[in-house]
Amino acid sequence: MLIAIPDLLSSDQLGEVRGIIDAADWIDGNATSGAQSALAKRNEQLPETSDAAQRAGSIVLDALAASPLFVAAALPLKVFPPLFNRYGEGQGFGTHVDNAIRIRRGSDFRIRSDLSATLFLADPDSYDGGDLVIEGQFGEQQVKLPAGHMILYPASSLHHVTPVTRGTRVASFFWIQSMVRDDGARRILFDLDSAVQSVAGDRGQGDAAVVQLTGVYHNLLRRWADA
Repeated sequence: MLIAIPDLLSSDQLGEVRGIIDAADWIDGNATSGAQSALAKRNEQLPETSDAAQRAGSIVLDALAASPLFVAAALPLKVFPPLFNRYGEGQGFGTHVDNAIRIRRGSDFRIRSDLSATLFLADPDSYDGGDLVIEGQFGEQQVKLPAGHMILYPASSLHHVTPVTRGTRVASFFWIQSMVRDDGARRILFDLDSAVQSVAGDRGQGDAAVVQLTGVYHNLLRRWADA
């Protein structure tokens, strides 16, 4: 499933992140590429162990933890430390699939990549091209969100970034290992949770139907979660 997380970063958080990363030194984006991606990837990236990436990443991680929508949609077990990239004119990223296992360099931290995330950090009016295109069972979905908004999508999806023709596309990207491995099961849980919250808003959390539906949600989570 594709889930947009609007306003993950506040304007102040967005400004702080951009202030940190815009002043940093960038390197070739293939520093973190697998063999397949290296053939298709043309962009720049912050070194993942750099002070700038870690400081900006901490802001993103705090925002994720404070987002009920992210938690409900991803059911996160582990989050890979956020990375940052930028695409200038003529740069893009051809069709590829993300690696199933992501390992942080120089550490024993690793995750299974169930979900991929792109957090847009540039105003969409400031650049042309640079759309994230995700292939799914219903065809291609083209995504270009306002700065501070994020898209979640299955890491197993084929996807690409169209070439930038004007300006600079700046984003954070990372992966999530969910407590629920199966994308279809996560979709059911997300839809059920959304329905429970809607009914609770009308009837109150103590309503018998709300209590029963909440129990169904947790029993399904208990059945499917690997935590």
